[in-house]
Amino acid sequence: MGSLLRIILQRLALGLLTLLIVSAVIFGAVNLLPGDFAQAVLGQSATPEAVAAIRTQLGLDQPLLLRYADWLWDAARGDLGVSFAQANFASFTGRVDPSATVAAQIAPRFANTMFLAGVTAVFAVPLAVGLGILAALWRDTPFDKGANIATLSSISSPEFFVAYILILLLAVVNPVFPSLSSIFPGMSFGERLEKTVLPALTLTLVVTAHMMRMTRAAILNLMAQPYIEMARLKGMRPLHVILRHALPNALAPIVNVVALNLAYLVTGVVVVEVVFVYPGIGQLFVDSVKLRDIPVVQACCLIFAAAYILLNLTADILSIVSNPRLRHPK
Repeated sequence: MGSLLRIILQRLALGLLTLLIVSAVIFGAVNLLPGDFAQAVLGQSATPEAVAAIRTQLGLDQPLLLRYADWLWDAARGDLGVSFAQANFASFTGRVDPSATVAAQIAPRFANTMFLAGVTAVFAVPLAVGLGILAALWRDTPFDKGANIATLSSISSPEFFVAYILILLLAVVNPVFPSLSSIFPGMSFGERLEKTVLPALTLTLVVTAHMMRMTRAAILNLMAQPYIEMARLKGMRPLHVILRHALPNALAPIVNVVALNLAYLVTGVVVVEVVFVYPGIGQLFVDSVKLRDIPVVQACCLIFAAAYILLNLTADILSIVSNPRLRHPK
């Protein structure tokens, strides 16, 4: 137990160090984006004095390292700053909008993204694991070959292409679901679920392929083991052999790939949210890049990085817990 706790603490420390390095990369990359927020707001005809005043008001005239240190310290305390666009609007109108903070803008969008990721995971994970088990059970059969062709086609197709095909088939030719995901506060669960079906189906087709192929490969890798042959010689049914003997020993790679794909559902939804105009954090990220709203862009990138690192750590820890050989390395 002590060795397992030590390994987990080492992974957590490595994750924090990785997040620190990623935060520096994010801050530097965002501040290297072309264009200037003050210039974009005031227009090309703005005087240098007006541009300088806006930059001073927003703190953009401070040295880069000082701004990074202030941003990192505030982010560690949960303060992600104030949106440049909202702050500029307040300076012109004289009214302070409570939604001017970055956290207030991100919170509902992040909740929407998590809802989309949750709906996708509920459908994708059981479907992928089930298809992987059946493909391993009926290896080299038409079902196995058809599943492999379908998954390879899904992996090879860009997300926006899959999304537009689904819109064409299920919203235009056969108007079953709405083509735009107009989510707003106060909607019932049924309405929200209906408008989330198409983006969730798009993400399901994208992530199911990877998980299904990994499940199939992990199970087939164990089918030649002596204990599997012994179970077969005892007269156990093939499905029983897979579910009782092969699947538990294949959990480590399966859990790993499931966690990585769940991380993708949080960090890789930008294209899908833009296609369906889904009001999630990916859509907010794209809108903020257009407006050069640096605090919102930095916060979105930091949340993406933290979610990906956290789920990678979870996958790593679950792999260690489910595999005694990793818990007790020689």
